[in-house]
Amino acid sequence: MPVIGVLALQGDVREHVLALEEAGADAKPVRRLAEIEAVDGLVIPGGESTTLWKLATAFELMDPLSKLIAGGLPAFGSCAGMIMLADRLQDGVHGQQTFGGIDMTVRRNAFGRQVDSFERDITLRDDEYGEPFHAVFIRAPWVERAGPDVDVLAEDNGRIIAVRHGALLATAFHPELTQDRRIHKLFTQIVKGSS
Repeated sequence: MPVIGVLALQGDVREHVLALEEAGADAKPVRRLAEIEAVDGLVIPGGESTTLWKLATAFELMDPLSKLIAGGLPAFGSCAGMIMLADRLQDGVHGQQTFGGIDMTVRRNAFGRQVDSFERDITLRDDEYGEPFHAVFIRAPWVERAGPDVDVLAEDNGRIIAVRHGALLATAFHPELTQDRRIHKLFTQIVKGSS
């Protein structure tokens, strides 16, 4: 059973831990570098990307996490976590940094402010169930451009909202806020395949 850490700086940590456990992983919150180095995969939850960046800087995690991800640590980012896994940002605040790893440009708050949050059924590509996934978007980003090696897993009205790049997975929405565990099962399978 893979051990997957959920980066516990802010966001839906508890919800991701529960979703991962239901998807067949041994999941736990992680905050320190030694804890992160001991897991097989890492989830970067939603929240606020500039706050995540500042907290990761304060905990001295920016460079080590960037290196771990570049070195092959499987990672899944939801919402702000998608922003943190992007190689490039559009509409980032001055000096904002990401962990990077996915060859994509992400636009922060692309779907609008908090009051513009919404839920919608989406179709996941190559999903054996074929049933719509009920996606929750909260101040969500979208992918402006994805590199040629990035697999687009879902779109909403032509906007890219879920991608996979090797052992890295990212969604603009919050799968941990639903009872549908397909995304967490996919990430658990990615982590198993990488160990």
